[in-house]
Amino acid sequence: METAVGTTKACEVLGKARASLYRQRNPKPRRQGPRRPFHHPAELSEEERAQVLAVLDSSRFADKSAGQVWAILLDEGTYLCSQATMYRLLRERGQSGERRAQATHPAKKKPELEADGPNQVWSWDITKLKGPARGVHYLLYVILDIFSRKVIWWEIWPTENGTLAKEFIERAIERNGGIAPDAIHADRGTSMTSNTVTGLLAQLGIDQSHSRPRVSNDNPYSEAQFKTLKYCPAFPGRFGSIEDARIFCEQFFDYYNNEHRHSGIAMHTPASVHDGTAVKIHAQRVATLNAAFLARPERFRGRRPNPPSLPARVWINRPPTTLQSDASPQTTQVA
Repeated sequence: METAVGTTKACEVLGKARASLYRQRNPKPRRQGPRRPFHHPAELSEEERAQVLAVLDSSRFADKSAGQVWAILLDEGTYLCSQATMYRLLRERGQSGERRAQATHPAKKKPELEADGPNQVWSWDITKLKGPARGVHYLLYVILDIFSRKVIWWEIWPTENGTLAKEFIERAIERNGGIAPDAIHADRGTSMTSNTVTGLLAQLGIDQSHSRPRVSNDNPYSEAQFKTLKYCPAFPGRFGSIEDARIFCEQFFDYYNNEHRHSGIAMHTPASVHDGTAVKIHAQRVATLNAAFLARPERFRGRRPNPPSLPARVWINRPPTTLQSDASPQTTQVA
């Protein structure tokens, strides 16, 4: 067929690639001469490899990179092999990772604070309020009592630093009638951990507590208060000026302390819990509900109603032993 129609046409009819046919008819000649050795002539011998690894694993170089070992030895007039070879030998043994001894830091202690009355534990934090333009923010400083939820003091500044934080805490104590708490809790912001704030609290004999890094739940009361602020229907997306922000916050915190019924304190206002009048208000609620029950008991299915009771204690990170031993419904940890 090939002689009749030609090689190309015959390959097309038979479905065979013409190049394959040519390769079969003209095979590549076998290579002449000696074969390339399996090992490169410049390759390290087993003894040399062992010597290099021994040097790398020695106490002197165990925590140094291969590049540093190579440079130190070269400065001392010794050459064992290239840096690449050192790295390759370490890689073969799975030792090409970090060789330096790494410092270990103990886990930060979980803060555990308890309060069974006002002025025992305060919590403070700083949040950003958006200004009139992109990238413009005002810093809102807020300190509150975790038992009563009352905002003791607040301020707005265009910046954050330790000096402002120190003066802010001093004014909060002054605003509270000169009464300082037993402890103040905050997160680990630069102003919260500044030497000026630490020195002030040490001078006043106030215990200083901080949240663990990247654990927002360690400061639940301040975080919850900021949410109440920013989810307020009247809260603007941006403030035209720092004066506008101060006017709004003055109105909001007056409402929050004196009118807002807080679910975490049995629907009392923070101011009434802080000054103790909530006890009298609770008694009035009981009397009102008793009168309603006596007038129409069928509306209550024969069960005398009771208003929610004030919490007896609150915590930041309630200890497990307390959770197991204290079954009283009068306690809470909810911010």
